[in-house]
Amino acid sequence: MPLYGTDPIPNSRPAANAETIDSSGRPIRYSYSKVSRPTLTVWQPPAGKRTGTAVIVCPGGGYVHLAMTHEGTQVAAWLNSLGITAFVLKYRLPDDETMVDKTIGPLQDAQRAIQLVRQRAGEWGVNPGKIGILGFSAGGHLASTAGTHFTTPVIANPAGVSLRPDFMVLLYPVISFDDSIGHRGSRDNLIGKQPSPEGIKKFSNELQVTDQTPPAFLVHAEDDRTVPVINSLEFYIALMRHRVPAELHVYPKGGHGFGMHNPTTTDQWPDRLVNWLTAGGWL
Repeated sequence: MPLYGTDPIPNSRPAANAETIDSSGRPIRYSYSKVSRPTLTVWQPPAGKRTGTAVIVCPGGGYVHLAMTHEGTQVAAWLNSLGITAFVLKYRLPDDETMVDKTIGPLQDAQRAIQLVRQRAGEWGVNPGKIGILGFSAGGHLASTAGTHFTTPVIANPAGVSLRPDFMVLLYPVISFDDSIGHRGSRDNLIGKQPSPEGIKKFSNELQVTDQTPPAFLVHAEDDRTVPVINSLEFYIALMRHRVPAELHVYPKGGHGFGMHNPTTTDQWPDRLVNWLTAGGWL
């Protein structure tokens, strides 16, 4: 469904829809680029299996494309198997041609997704107090931004709907925009190649954690050469300082972008996530 329904997309410039889809490669994985028309796709488990928990899924792609298959639809199908209603978010990718302020475009879409799911929770059989957000790589940056910037709405919210996710699941996430540990591509695409110190600090989410930040589950591989594991470590440390419940799994190998299955280990993060969700009362 269109994320904003029939309303105008906020923060947009008049521009043609230049979205492209790449399905090349084996196995076939759909990658969306130049996204300027955000959507939310609902994946519902059978009515008798629904737990009331919902998860908004944010695929990764460096804020330049969206890995919609192995970091989107495959995840939604697995969440459905647990009785979780999944919402795959096709969020806008930062672009000065389609946005007045590209730095807030993705966050607007994440906040709108949370707002929409809460507003229509009854329709979808969702408990409005059990809405989480899950993201991979740059989608993990977006998810962690939603989890640390919820007190500053960047969308219209006249009804005062809570924009705070109830929990975060962050898979090899971009967290920091600091020169020493951040993912330069994601930073360049979101806030520009010559960002201000204020912009870097604002979107370095390890610096934005408070006592109200929602609980988090993090997964990373130590040998990740794209997004260094220190991103997850710094975020975990910040959560601990603020006594926010969190769980961190670091695998020795796996690299970046392994999605649902790390081929280097028999111990898989989805199994650990089930345990964490159960302990947290979400399953």
